[in-house]
Amino acid sequence: MELASGRAGVRVDVERGGRLASLTVDGHELLVSGVDTTDPLRWGCYPMVPWAGRVAYGRFEWRGVPYRLPVTLGPHAIHGTGYVSPWRQVADDRIELNLTEPWPWAGRVESSFQIDEVALRWTISVTNLDQCPWPVMVGWHPWFRRVIRDRSAELVFDAGAQMERDADQIPTGRLLAPGDGPWDDCFTEVDQPIRLTWPGVVDLELRSDCSHWVVYTEPEHALCVEPQSDGPDAFNRDAHQLGPDDSPFERSFEIRWS
Repeated sequence: MELASGRAGVRVDVERGGRLASLTVDGHELLVSGVDTTDPLRWGCYPMVPWAGRVAYGRFEWRGVPYRLPVTLGPHAIHGTGYVSPWRQVADDRIELNLTEPWPWAGRVESSFQIDEVALRWTISVTNLDQCPWPVMVGWHPWFRRVIRDRSAELVFDAGAQMERDADQIPTGRLLAPGDGPWDDCFTEVDQPIRLTWPGVVDLELRSDCSHWVVYTEPEHALCVEPQSDGPDAFNRDAHQLGPDDSPFERSFEIRWS
């Protein structure tokens, strides 16, 4: 699925995780794409649903019942099931996914895209199709290129707090003053927009109605700035509950260029 407007264009790979396989502005590819697409964790920009980040050791308890999820990175379950699932296109600007095993409950995810002269707005909406409530998170994982036309990316953001993590990358429950990078960390109270610039090439502003942002700057070839509706391992804390009679759980991510 391809969408374009003015200076920008996107290509959505419906079959491979419903992800952005390409985002171009003024002819410049902004995403890691076409390099190593064999590992679904490490390219494009993909939706994280029905959870984002890690679920510790693939285990959580919900309403007194223990559940297990497939371990997909180290000892943990990570980034949901949507990014490794084939979606289906239902309109020129919308795709859908039915939640099935290994997710324990029935649900539907709708992913819609709006692009104009200056921005892409991507909305994810989750509906519970089961008979009982279940936990839900959503997020986005963009892999932005570190260097475009010999210009290195510059990231500017301010956050009120950083989630402390243990040796296995799981939040301890403590909030710290934000430290210096490089990061693979989750931040709260983040000032928006977050700014990502390749000087003289393109400037981006990132916005979301999500409450948490994970910033991953350790790779040499890329950096990731990920809005999430909660922090990692939320299912083992106080996850958002989505009931069968509730309105869909919805969040949006906007990428604006200048």
